[in-house]
This record gives sequence, structure tokens and C-alpha cells, in this order.
Amino acid sequence: VQLQASGGGSVQAGGSLRLSCQASGRFVNINDMGWYRQVPGKERELVASVSSGGTTNYALSVKGRFTISRDNAQNTVDLQMNKLNNDDTAVYYCSASIFHFAYSDYKRSRFWGQGTQVTVSS
Repeated sequence: VQLQASGGGSVQAGGSLRLSCQASGRFVNINDMGWYRQVPGKERELVASVSSGGTTNYALSVKGRFTISRDNAQNTVDLQMNKLNNDDTAVYYCSASIFHFAYSDYKRSRFWGQGTQVTVSS
């Protein structure tokens, strides 16, 4: 099972970026999917998540500016980021809780995509 993230880059404050992430490989189903971010010296924090049923959850710092969405048929999760500010600069990681077959048994594991850099400049 792999999560492949794309998007990110550099943008001026007030601008927008979109991150995308797709799960691939052999698995049974995906529970929650989400985006986290991390800056040097700080712990990774949840930015937004969405359940398999579509229930969303946002960090207070991004509520009203970011929108998370998922396509269950394509096993993708996107993060639309608007009105970006300097505090949004970080490495962003997609994550998913996936039910899969491993070591002769089924289990649910959290998988992570590779990080993608988002840089917001004034």
C-alpha cells in the first residue's frame, strides 16, 4: 500500500494551492484520510481529515480557508488551501487508515505519503 502526494510549492501570501494524494496497492478499504503538516522543531499536526462517510474535521487555524475532499472511487484525498499565510509554511503529509492484508492476517494500519513542501512568502 502506498500513498502518493502531489501539489505544493511556493506561493505569495493570500494565494492558493491544492494538494492531492492517492492510495494505491492491495487493500480492503480506507477509513479516514487526512493531511498533516510539520515545521522543523515542532510536532506533526493535523490539518484536516475526512471520514469514509464524508465527515470533515479541521484545525482551528485553517477552518474557513482550507477544504478537504475525497473521492472514494479513486481513493484520493485533496486539500484546497486558500488565503494562505506565512504560518501555513510547512511540509504537508497525507495519511490514511487502511484495512489491508499483511502477514497472513487482516489489519488496519496508518499509512503516510511522502511529504510535500508548501512555502508561503510575504
